[in-house]
Amino acid sequence: MIVTSSLVNELFRAFHIQRWNDRLRPMELIEMDKHAHKMIIAYCLGKYEESAGHKVDWEELIQSGIFELLRRIVISDIKSPIYREIKKNKEVFAKLNEYIYSHLEKKIDDPEIRKELENFLLNPGERNTLSQRILDAAHIYASYWEFQIIKVANPTSYQNSEIEMELLNDIHGFSDLAGVQKLMARQTISNFIEMCSQLRFQVRWAQTPRVPKTSVLGHSLLVACISYFLTRDLPHCSKRIYNNFFGGLYHDLPEAVTRDIISPVKESSAEFDILIKNLERELAEKEIFPHIEESWVEEMKYFTQDEFANKVIVKKKIKKNLTTDDISEKYDSDEFMPYDGELIKAGDHLAAFLESWHSQMSGISSVELKTSEQKLRELYKDRTIGGIPIKNLYANFE
Repeated sequence: MIVTSSLVNELFRAFHIQRWNDRLRPMELIEMDKHAHKMIIAYCLGKYEESAGHKVDWEELIQSGIFELLRRIVISDIKSPIYREIKKNKEVFAKLNEYIYSHLEKKIDDPEIRKELENFLLNPGERNTLSQRILDAAHIYASYWEFQIIKVANPTSYQNSEIEMELLNDIHGFSDLAGVQKLMARQTISNFIEMCSQLRFQVRWAQTPRVPKTSVLGHSLLVACISYFLTRDLPHCSKRIYNNFFGGLYHDLPEAVTRDIISPVKESSAEFDILIKNLERELAEKEIFPHIEESWVEEMKYFTQDEFANKVIVKKKIKKNLTTDDISEKYDSDEFMPYDGELIKAGDHLAAFLESWHSQMSGISSVELKTSEQKLRELYKDRTIGGIPIKNLYANFE
């Protein structure tokens, strides 16, 4: 089993890492949130490159994005100018990556994933592939978005002009990417990126004291990462990896227009749940989809509507009521666009469990947190999905 308690715990550490922590901040800027924002930007940039006829290696983009998050977790918040200087010295940078790998290899049981991480860190080769350039551009643009907040909160800082010029120069280095051109020209897609960024402001479990506080956007990336590793334990065509990762990343996107409605409220009655789902669809049509390219809308609906249902596309029609085994045995092919909503839901539940468990381990508890933890333990105590013993993950948290 690729997903282990030690691996998800390592990913969860990103919620503790404060960014720009030498500046006055009107809100907390968290590494997990920044990385989630980055992966949404990368998705948009990648879609534009595909529209231009370029081949995007989405598996490389997704995996490199996750591995880069793990690297950032280990080195914490090294300031960008310092990190840039370290990267220029190949010998020093290699030593840093050796240290990062020695720390992370203990967290990963699967030899294949461990080897891929080793290659990413210690044998990077040429990083000028399209997927890597998309990730680098998305990283810089997400930092630039954060800087706009920092600049307003620190108007007298003598470094503002220098930082802004550096970020803009870095972004200019990717101006050959069609999506970067559109973002910097403030075309409609920038509205979508901004809308997604608002999920950084929305705190989960808003009425429950908890540490660390987690945003809807950061939570979504944790779900996406868990979904990715769970999918790697199954037969997995490229589209299955792609759909399950971005399905996890976008599963809470409707909350950008509805805000976070907690599960007990949603589940208070079947009628209320149906009403909320209908409202989410109506608002998405009015307030979300007009800000993305028309050719992306059906895919975004696939990610955000019936987001926890297993589904495939057969003869241009969505087919549901499938088990994970059904998809593995009959539809594990790109042509069927396999989507494991059940796995994404398991990732969503595990992320919620971690949010509850970590808070209680830090000494901040409540009836709501204890009830949620117990409910999820009970739900998965005898549970396997597609042969994956999800129950083992919960057993390792005592």
